[in-house]
Amino acid sequence: MAIVMFTVLARPGQAQPTATPAPTPTPTPQNMDIARLQWLAGCWAQRAPGRITEEQWMTPAGGGMVGMSRTVVRDTMRSWEFLRIVPVRNRLAYVAVPSGQTETVFPLVTLTDTLVAFENPQHDFPQRIVYRRVGGDSVVATISGTVNGRTRGSRFPMVRSRCDSAQAIPPIPSTATPRETISVMTGRRISR
Repeated sequence: MAIVMFTVLARPGQAQPTATPAPTPTPTPQNMDIARLQWLAGCWAQRAPGRITEEQWMTPAGGGMVGMSRTVVRDTMRSWEFLRIVPVRNRLAYVAVPSGQTETVFPLVTLTDTLVAFENPQHDFPQRIVYRRVGGDSVVATISGTVNGRTRGSRFPMVRSRCDSAQAIPPIPSTATPRETISVMTGRRISR
């Protein structure tokens, strides 16, 4: 949303109407403390047979974080995204550029030591993006919103992984079944 100021030409002695800019939030420790997101820094992965989603966030510095993600199905990259968490209009915001689309800004709505949530009700989908820390080695990312009047959402449980993913995430064996879990760190099957 752009804030526009305009002036209308008037005859001498007449008031000149002007648009009043919308107020911006006052900076507070809650909505500007990027250091509270240190727990999100690093590399994260979600694996399933034939599919891997990876997300990486740089350590907070200079007032922001930079991230990226990709999803690979078999040997083909299906989606990718460039991400930032930076101050926008006096509050932190999640700025996403998915798979070559236009940039979308999601202002911060909640920030705790284990959860961060961003919302943009005007966006088509998603309208809400949440990261929830689960212990020291797991994060659940959730996207949600309304599509055609129906609530939709997806969860992406991820585990911390090494950032040199070529070594940390070995190829998925063709013999893996949907009930098997493959260790992200070792590539070995984990029986259930």
